[in-house]
Amino acid sequence: MIEFGQLLAGPYCSSLMADFGADVIKVEAPPAGDPMRVWGREKVNDHTLWWPSLARSKQVVTLNLREPEGQELALELMAKADVALENFSPGTMEKWNIGPDIALERNPRLIYARVSGYGQTGRYKDRVGFAAAGEAMGGLRYFNGYPDQAPPRSGISLGDTLAAKQAFEGILLALYWRDARGGNKGQVIDAAIVDACFAMTESTITEYALTGAIREPSGSYLSKIAPSNVHKSKDGKWVVIAANHDSLWKRFAVLMGKPELADDPRYATHRERGEREHELYAMIDEWAAGYTAVELDEMLAEANVVSAGVYSAADMYNDPHFRERGLIVDLEDSEIGTMPVPGITPKLSETPGTIRWGGKWEVGADNEAVWCGLVGLSQGELGKLQEAGIV
Repeated sequence: MIEFGQLLAGPYCSSLMADFGADVIKVEAPPAGDPMRVWGREKVNDHTLWWPSLARSKQVVTLNLREPEGQELALELMAKADVALENFSPGTMEKWNIGPDIALERNPRLIYARVSGYGQTGRYKDRVGFAAAGEAMGGLRYFNGYPDQAPPRSGISLGDTLAAKQAFEGILLALYWRDARGGNKGQVIDAAIVDACFAMTESTITEYALTGAIREPSGSYLSKIAPSNVHKSKDGKWVVIAANHDSLWKRFAVLMGKPELADDPRYATHRERGEREHELYAMIDEWAAGYTAVELDEMLAEANVVSAGVYSAADMYNDPHFRERGLIVDLEDSEIGTMPVPGITPKLSETPGTIRWGGKWEVGADNEAVWCGLVGLSQGELGKLQEAGIV
């Protein structure tokens, strides 16, 4: 797989591929490489902490795609690849003469994946797009937050990650069709941040089109789905309690010491509880405030009621479950040392995936191995290209 990507959406997709065994060659612009090498607020040994995980298990090479010599080398790489991935603005790869039409002429079996803000078609295709804009137009920002307040964003680049996962799905589907279903040729995958966010919006468009209803932000709970909300414990921590299914509600009513509410016609059914959600939440607030978060967790788990603490990074790091699941694993980095990073998901029984190495700090660390070993340049040819700023 060849990654012509930078920042997050494209590189995260190829990280997923690398986790499960793909040989990923990441192409970076000389001399500085991907800006993700220096992105991130926190540093250890003067290095930011995002790069080693995002670029893990990838070979890294440099190539100037703005020059004809670099474009020809890019096509030679794609001629040898199963998959190429890019996340530049639509039209950029065509401007550089390495778009899918030309690449598929060289390699008809190539899967050519494209990730952008708004997609390769439609009236907004030429707009530059980041996760923030995609989440806004794709509906996620509107539903989030509280009524009459500015719509907040998640503290992560959610739109980028969603688009990357859609590209990942598309690549796997295209490979399956090509190799297992008799397709015998490549195709182009068009994944967009707006599309990926919009795909998460459930029945909201149908509701609006057929009834005129617009789903509004409702804060910490989904309106009419009750009880399912966050409640503050005695020690000031937030805990999710979700007992909106009838059988869950009955168990929860008993746990709260109010078994009579289980069959009370005002609360017995999903619809009736939704109509009285504010009454319920006031009642649960009062009950939850009498216990610590740990006590609530133990009591609710014992009663088989859905619950979870609202975890910070510290909570996740210190909960043994995350290590037991392999969600946090240790990576040895040459500059930082031992560092915990997100592990591999999902869990496969026969091909579980592995992190082979962390992201390489030297820009162009694998130039010789790829350009000479894979493409077939001589040492002299590589040297001339380096002197000319092509590699």
